[in-house]
Amino acid sequence: MTGACGPKPIPKAAPFFDLRCPWRLLVNGPSEAPEQTIYIVDDDEALRDSLVWLLESNRYRVAQFPSAEAFLEAYHADMAGCLVLDVRMPGMSGLELYECLRDRHATLPVVFITGHGDVPMAVSVLKKGAVDFIEKPFSDRDMLKLIEQCLATERESRTRLRQDAVVARRLDQLTQREMEVLELIIAGRLNKQIADDLGISIKTVEVHRARVMEKMEANSLAELVQSVMTCEAARGRFIA
Repeated sequence: MTGACGPKPIPKAAPFFDLRCPWRLLVNGPSEAPEQTIYIVDDDEALRDSLVWLLESNRYRVAQFPSAEAFLEAYHADMAGCLVLDVRMPGMSGLELYECLRDRHATLPVVFITGHGDVPMAVSVLKKGAVDFIEKPFSDRDMLKLIEQCLATERESRTRLRQDAVVARRLDQLTQREMEVLELIIAGRLNKQIADDLGISIKTVEVHRARVMEKMEANSLAELVQSVMTCEAARGRFIA
């Protein structure tokens, strides 16, 4: 499994953020969202051709791959859209590809195509985050419904990640002391308590607090706390 995915160098972590988190890929990335594409990965050429025709005739952008390895070679982190993936394929299976993409913090929603005997297997990946599975033979209507569901999910996720990226970029502007003050604010500490905790004067706390509000572009304490908690909730840094 590890060999199939290949080496994945991990950047040196910043003091308060995991550089591998999806929003990090958006901080310095393109300002415009990439066009959504439906990526079909299946070794059955006839099925691929049928799906391409169905989706393109409904004005979706489509890319097809005959194997998991071929998709993995083409994969890059800013792909947008969704992945339609066969569970069973020669070489790397669809499940192995899915696990590999999870290791790379991929955000593409996935629909698994399964045979009758693969349903229990498909159910297990739903618990790991796959959007849904569809059993062969399937109707055009059911497939299109799942595709639209996936694309809507991905759009919402990408919007949320971009919002997190803005907050993360602002947090990076804080000094070490300002971050310490912010963490104590998030914990609900009052200025006097923060001063005692950090061994500084209340006046100094007020200065740091004002700078935090300015750098975070927050109009109120509630807005500051909400933006940081929303951004950091995925990693739980500020959650007891």
